[in-house]
Amino acid sequence: MFANKKLALFAVLTLVVSMVLGSCQPAATPTPQVIIQKETQIVEKPVEVIVQPTPVPVTRTGGWLDTVIVVEEPNTDAAISRLETGDIDGFWYSVSSSTAFKKVQANPNLKYYQAFGSYNELTFNPSGPVFPNSGKLNPFAVPAIREAMNWLMDREYIAQEIMGGLAKPRWTCFNGASGDYANLADVARKLELKYAYNKDKAKEVIDAEMIKIGATMSTGKWQFNNAPVEISVLIRTEDERRLIGDYVASQLEDIGFTVARNYKKAADASPIWNRGNPDDGLFHIYTGGWVTTAVPRDLGSNFGFFYTDQQYPSPLWKAYKNTPEFYDLAMRLANNDFTTIAQRNEMMAQALEWSLQDSVRLWLVDRASFSPTVLNHVAAADLYGGLSGSWLWPVTVRHEGEIGGSMTIAQPSILTEPWNALAGTNWIYDMTWIRGTGELSYVPDPYTGLYLPRRFEKVEVTVKEGLPVGKTLNWVDLKFAPEISVPTDAWAEWDAAAQKFLTVGEFYTQPVTAMRKSVVYYPADLYDTVQWHDGSYISIGDFVLGMILQFDRAKEASRVYDASYVPEFESIMSAFKAVKIVSEDPLVIETYSDLYNLDAENSFDSWWPYYNQGQGSWHALTLGLLAEEKGLASFSSPKADELKGEWLSYIAGPTIAVLADQLKFANGATPYVPYAPTLGKYVLPAEARTRWANLATWYARRGHFWIGTGPYYLERAFPVEGTLILRRFAEYPDLASRWDGYAGAAIAEVDITGPDKVTIGSAADFDVALTYEGKAYANADVSQVKVLVLDAKSEVAYTGAATAVSEGKWKATIPADASAKLTAGSNKLEIIVVSKRVAVPSFGNIQFVTAP
Repeated sequence: MFANKKLALFAVLTLVVSMVLGSCQPAATPTPQVIIQKETQIVEKPVEVIVQPTPVPVTRTGGWLDTVIVVEEPNTDAAISRLETGDIDGFWYSVSSSTAFKKVQANPNLKYYQAFGSYNELTFNPSGPVFPNSGKLNPFAVPAIREAMNWLMDREYIAQEIMGGLAKPRWTCFNGASGDYANLADVARKLELKYAYNKDKAKEVIDAEMIKIGATMSTGKWQFNNAPVEISVLIRTEDERRLIGDYVASQLEDIGFTVARNYKKAADASPIWNRGNPDDGLFHIYTGGWVTTAVPRDLGSNFGFFYTDQQYPSPLWKAYKNTPEFYDLAMRLANNDFTTIAQRNEMMAQALEWSLQDSVRLWLVDRASFSPTVLNHVAAADLYGGLSGSWLWPVTVRHEGEIGGSMTIAQPSILTEPWNALAGTNWIYDMTWIRGTGELSYVPDPYTGLYLPRRFEKVEVTVKEGLPVGKTLNWVDLKFAPEISVPTDAWAEWDAAAQKFLTVGEFYTQPVTAMRKSVVYYPADLYDTVQWHDGSYISIGDFVLGMILQFDRAKEASRVYDASYVPEFESIMSAFKAVKIVSEDPLVIETYSDLYNLDAENSFDSWWPYYNQGQGSWHALTLGLLAEEKGLASFSSPKADELKGEWLSYIAGPTIAVLADQLKFANGATPYVPYAPTLGKYVLPAEARTRWANLATWYARRGHFWIGTGPYYLERAFPVEGTLILRRFAEYPDLASRWDGYAGAAIAEVDITGPDKVTIGSAADFDVALTYEGKAYANADVSQVKVLVLDAKSEVAYTGAATAVSEGKWKATIPADASAKLTAGSNKLEIIVVSKRVAVPSFGNIQFVTAP
């Protein structure tokens, strides 16, 4: 999906999504139209008949390209210049520079892909209020000061002046272009008005709180222990965050703080904010940037991820402390602990309010970002993640009309942190290429976020009667049951000392029930068709190790216990009930849990060997487990820091030698199998010997241990040079043309007409036209058309829903009793369209005046 060159800048500025999306070229080699002349006895002159030739069958498997070369380019202007000269083929980064946007639009040899999932925020260090290891004051340990920072930030200024209009102000952890924002637009609007820019109010609150924690004001500057209160702002330099950081620093200086501006690139900043000990006080504020890499169907888990210690193994996350009420609510939303949509909406509304009071993260803007490429660049981009976040880029990227060849892609940073599947890098610059070398058992639809089957045949989902779960696609079978009993022979827990699973019957003393059961059916030829890059075929052992590792790393009796993993494990176990392998060949796995999604398509556990940060085979992961068991390296950065050891990297650096030593051990006279009391029943010695031999050959040829089952494999990584080389995996089982058809997202265009003047106390009707590419947007494809009225004070005065009149035509009515509450002045009617075809809502608005 790439944006039409004639896209009006206004649409980008406001995120009122009214553009016509261009089309990607078909993945098969195109054949020109053939025009032939046919003579006939009925007419006197030849008649031209257009004959569409039979498409040439596609036989190529895996990626369309032979090689993908990734290089580092931290400067957007330099990247565009390199595109213009043909030095690179794409700059896969979320660019928000209006100057760069206009430059790309003006060049007929360039195009761009647009996305709505990038956003910026301020990450606060919550340690303190006095840093334990430095004795310096940290005002941002105080929630009230963090909350007050919302009033200190002029988001409109950031969006318009710093981002050049290619952004929209953002106050909450909800992406503005999301279904959840649309559903709770009235709640969000009220919070946006409450926390609108008000520098005087910010200073008033901060002044009062600073005195409470022992600071004093002297000659216009805050002091603590007879020294200035210095705020360290960690400022990223690759994009507009440099200007954002300078703005934040200036605002803080204006209200009495001394500010140190610490400019860093991604790789240099990460050890400070993400991996460093918050108690050291090496930073107070970090200019954060995020990208949601797939269209989200449910943003309820954002509260748990961004505000609590439950979702990410970083020292910073472990420092997050919440009120008990907010923590409990965040966990309930993460686990979908509700029974109706109305209850969910109430919970989300409360969580939004409490999250702004917490404000350990302060949201600034949603970016209307774009990724520029050369004109013949083709790939399926995600509506949220764009090119860098797309799960389909590996099987769609190519030069238009060509098979094979090479493509060079630049990003601002690469090889930012170590690669390992369990707890390695989470940077988008790394994850883009990790996704190219691996695969999930499903693919998130790049326009709706619904999962599509990739490696399984079907899924059966059963949920308890009354739960608000529905389905859209036919590949999933959704059922409801009054009660879901968990079988006593299913695995419920793990004995780390004995290295064996405990069944439901062994672990529980009472019968166990669940809210949801999912059954995943894998194809009969799974073990014969899917290969790891080293030539090993996937096996049931890869699945069982994943089941073991869900438990083992959180158990103190484990040889690889990692305290930083415990909160994530506790979050998982708050809903997990049991798993059972129903059939080994063909593989059928059923899972019981209290966790469900509103979409049945996204409500299953596949146990496919893809972990938090990439794909992992049982044998490759075993090398890291052996290294960690011996204290030589650790999968997670917190454990590595705690032990003053190395963070495991499977692609480069000092841990490669460590892993190589473990390979020699594992590939000994008796082939090693981890967790032998359990995994040994599924991995026989013959398979183990073959796997170790394959991995040894792989390492001898390529010098690293990163293998997946994706369409590209990692040939080499050069951290010093900032270069990656990926090559096509010829044994990938899918045809290259499998994912043809993802050419553009049907985002509705909104046009509103109605009266310029409304009499107070009288009803008023407004006509709403919804179109896509000039045609009426089918009513069957619309989930809802929401109506908001903002009064003369910019407060939400009315919330309602438009009604369908005909195809693509809707009527929005302001009832007489609602208009009676308006005062004389200028008002705004806003329309929010939620589509079933795409997960990005469309927005429109119209001004009107009210008078007696």
